[in-house]
Amino acid sequence: MSDSKTSYHRIVKTTSLFGGVQFFMIIIGVIRTKCIAVFIGPEGMGIISLLNSAINLVGGVTGLGIETSGVKHLSSSYKNDNLSTIASVAALIKKLAVLTGILGCVLVILFSSWLSQITFGNSNHTFTFVFISITLLFRQLMIGQLVVLQGLRKMRLLAKANFYGNGLGLLVSIPLYYYYRIDAIVPTIIVASLASLLVSFYYSKKIPIEKNVFSKEQGNTEGKSIIRLGILLTLSGLLTLLSTYLIQIFVGKWGGLEQVGFYNAGFTLLNSYVGVIFTVMSTDYFPRLAFISTDNEKVRTSVVQQSFVSILIITPVIILFLTFIPLIVKIIFTPEFNAIISMVCFGILAMLFRAVSWSMGYILIAKGDSKMFMRTAVGFNSISLILNILGYYYYGLEGLGFSFLLYYFIHFLGLKIITKKRYGFYFESDFYNTYLVCILLCVATFLFRYLPNPILKYGLMSLMVVVSIVFVLFEMNKKTALKELFNAIIKKKND
Repeated sequence: MSDSKTSYHRIVKTTSLFGGVQFFMIIIGVIRTKCIAVFIGPEGMGIISLLNSAINLVGGVTGLGIETSGVKHLSSSYKNDNLSTIASVAALIKKLAVLTGILGCVLVILFSSWLSQITFGNSNHTFTFVFISITLLFRQLMIGQLVVLQGLRKMRLLAKANFYGNGLGLLVSIPLYYYYRIDAIVPTIIVASLASLLVSFYYSKKIPIEKNVFSKEQGNTEGKSIIRLGILLTLSGLLTLLSTYLIQIFVGKWGGLEQVGFYNAGFTLLNSYVGVIFTVMSTDYFPRLAFISTDNEKVRTSVVQQSFVSILIITPVIILFLTFIPLIVKIIFTPEFNAIISMVCFGILAMLFRAVSWSMGYILIAKGDSKMFMRTAVGFNSISLILNILGYYYYGLEGLGFSFLLYYFIHFLGLKIITKKRYGFYFESDFYNTYLVCILLCVATFLFRYLPNPILKYGLMSLMVVVSIVFVLFEMNKKTALKELFNAIIKKKND
């Protein structure tokens, strides 16, 4: 097998393996979302989304990115399967988790009244923020445990910790929402967070790491290194959280809590269920890119390969969503949420541009180009915020979907120009040929939605599903040996 085919083989194999773990997480998320939609409706979902956005924003600031940088430091320190080589680093990360968790909890309590005013326009939810502040401590303590599992590449234990933690939280949430409805929001958030923490401790204890006391000098040196890298890697996510938070506040003030619930439901479909594909692929992609970051030609090859696989995976997913979106909304939410269908249909087309710009965006992080990374993070999130506000102001929920599409088209063009000028990055014609076909397939399916005859409409959309799958298999087969790939996956599952 050629080096190129081997690279594609590894990308697809890794994506499929980690995708299996995420699949069960999505099922849990679907059940949780369905219960919220049924038991407390759009208004309750709006309250939950606003509370989570506020808490996540504070957590993003006070967490200092240790969930990302900690994994890198543990992985690089782990030598010859010897746990003693990472004992001091693991102890330092857990110490940082405790300190950042306490910091986040205290800040939310101190600014609870202000958070309530900004988020809901009044101080009625001051004590709500005081109560749920404890979840920031729980979350950071959990991160301290899970970072060790991920850094040591104990993926089975990590998968079990995530799955059973979320599953236990779901089992507790259902009866609380059923009996107490909207009054169950606060206790459910706290109990679900505590459940995830307890499960993470259980699985972390399965790794027999000796207790280690790190020196003050080591704590200062390693700690600063972990925090510095973490801030860089999480800056974009933090700004995205801020942008989302401000948009939700705008939608809430302009359209009410129900509209916030619809907004959150629509972007849950786009980011949590479709966007999880990017989370899965980044597990292997970023470390691989960082390893070869000094060689521009190898970086270009790796990004092109990742972009190619990304668009081929996302294309049939987009077409399936466009075809079955009424059924998907009915299953995950309730018929009341049909208002989000047009928003989701526009928004999901953005995933085609997001798949490629996401692949290019990691070049800046892998290169350690902190100045350009910060500029793009601030610039692109400002553009996103402005477009979303204008989109909702003029066209409501559908305008949000269109602004999401427009933003990722701009994001794609912007990163293409930046990476070309700074690193000499470019795509070759064979990539653009495949990319164009993927875009045409998705746009055609989108347009078929407007056909008045339902038999013709769904007949043609179903045909596009088949055509997209055949096209993806054909293109994938040109890049990698599918038979060998499937055999490798089956063998891995049987081991």
